[in-house]
Amino acid sequence: MKLGLSIGYSGAELDVPVALVRRAEELGYDSVWTAEAYGSDAVTPLAYLAALTKRIKLGTGIMQLAARSPANAAMCAATVDALAGGGRFIAGLGVSGPQIVEGWYGEPWGRPYYRLRDYVAIMRKIFKREAPVTHAGREISLPYTGDGATGVGKPLKSILHMNPEIPIYLATGNESTVKLTAEIADGWLPNGFVPGSLPEYLPWLEEGFRRAGNGKSLRDFQIRASVHVRVHDDVQEALAALKPEVALYVGGMGHRDKNFHKDMMVRRGFGDAAARVQELFLAGRKDEAAAAVPDDWVDLKSLVGPPARIKQRFRAWEDSGAASLTVRSRDPAAIDVMADAARLNR
Repeated sequence: MKLGLSIGYSGAELDVPVALVRRAEELGYDSVWTAEAYGSDAVTPLAYLAALTKRIKLGTGIMQLAARSPANAAMCAATVDALAGGGRFIAGLGVSGPQIVEGWYGEPWGRPYYRLRDYVAIMRKIFKREAPVTHAGREISLPYTGDGATGVGKPLKSILHMNPEIPIYLATGNESTVKLTAEIADGWLPNGFVPGSLPEYLPWLEEGFRRAGNGKSLRDFQIRASVHVRVHDDVQEALAALKPEVALYVGGMGHRDKNFHKDMMVRRGFGDAAARVQELFLAGRKDEAAAAVPDDWVDLKSLVGPPARIKQRFRAWEDSGAASLTVRSRDPAAIDVMADAARLNR
């Protein structure tokens, strides 16, 4: 099983863990992934890392659709890919919740399904440079013809001769967007994927492959799951350390009535706990919200404890149907333990 390393986005201070990324590359990790919300962006750190690494793939997990136009996303991806020597960039795309889309990026929530479809189609046209780009989409059109348009927009072709095969992955989790992902994307960054969950998603993926109409199947499609990893002798302490982040996302990263993270917790059978965590978090009782997160929920989507326990539980991820597992940790010990678990150095 391939391994990736997620370095996420910044806190109050930007810190790109170069030594950790180089260690992961040395151990045989396949990829490194950045993120963005409303702080550091996802692309710039990859340009920096491109200059300091040799072969590790550089993925955005994710670029926010609302943060840039599809043309700009294609330009960013192609520029970093060229700087890295070609063939290393993975354009991971996704949609944040309406609070961030409208509150931070100042973009309409709109219809994310159609926005994803239009966005990917435009990026692929730009990568391929087969003709000046035009696109008549339901959410995005080139040239722009909406309110305020002058009517003189001109279809253009990229000056830069880009890698035409830069892979595009989508971060999705509900039925309609998972089907769309299988249809139009090269890979999937699944929201809420855990061992044993593939049968839930498989009919959606197969319908998407059918819609693609080109014989596409799981053989041509990369599933890249992710997992928090925390090496610690005390399992309970390790689980407790991860609960504040769960409480933040389930309680605060989204509106009370539109929160992807809460919805996923409900789908996995933790509905009562999810409601309680959200209630406490929104009331400002954040410590209590974290304490209300069930151990079983954290354990299901994480690998925590002593190295032997992590390696044993990693086997379920190997059998999960995912081709790659992205490690969410900045602890060098976790990076080494996972490399050993995945037998990268053998």
